[in-house]
Amino acid sequence: MKIFIDSANINDIRTAYDMGAISGVTTNPSIISRENRKFDDIIADVTSIMVDGPIFAEVLSLEADGMIKEGRKLAKISKNIVVKIPMIPEGLKAVKTLSSEGINVCVTVIFSAPQAILAANAGAKYVAPFVGRLDDIGENGLDLAQEIRDIFDAQGITETKIVAASVRHPVHVVELAKMGVDIATMPFKVIMQMAKNPNTENAVKKFLEDWEKVPK
Repeated sequence: MKIFIDSANINDIRTAYDMGAISGVTTNPSIISRENRKFDDIIADVTSIMVDGPIFAEVLSLEADGMIKEGRKLAKISKNIVVKIPMIPEGLKAVKTLSSEGINVCVTVIFSAPQAILAANAGAKYVAPFVGRLDDIGENGLDLAQEIRDIFDAQGITETKIVAASVRHPVHVVELAKMGVDIATMPFKVIMQMAKNPNTENAVKKFLEDWEKVPK
């Protein structure tokens, strides 16, 4: 399972990339707004780091024509750009047009399996079920990811990849990997939680302490 970082913080993205932990970057308007920087500057910095992996950037329009116009503009920034389109009827119209033009599209804010099916039919390269946000309202986001995985496997849908979004903790990551989800996207904090373990840290500390006892 590939891991994408859900961030627009350049230091976090560079750190995760240098660790070999990530193969893509996802952003949304909320994430961009936290950095207090111009969108174009952020994307330019991200594309300088992620020279090979996909970079997700979201449209703001709620009508198909506006989404299509924004999507074309975003796609011109870099060959790595994936245009994020919200899962609404107007969004599906935009997905159909943009995908027919060879532009990679991710349909985002998916909260049901039927939405994922429609997005795949419209030509989406990626569908993004919001695992963590379902958990936040007392539902099981992992169940949705599993349902979409089962449907795509049963139908032989291989061109559309599942991007599990709003991953909250390493347990989510492990369970998503077990079910064969293609990609999990998460904040830098979760990536670091995956990398660290107190038992590992204690073992390393003990090795160093023992090494000090070796005659020099």
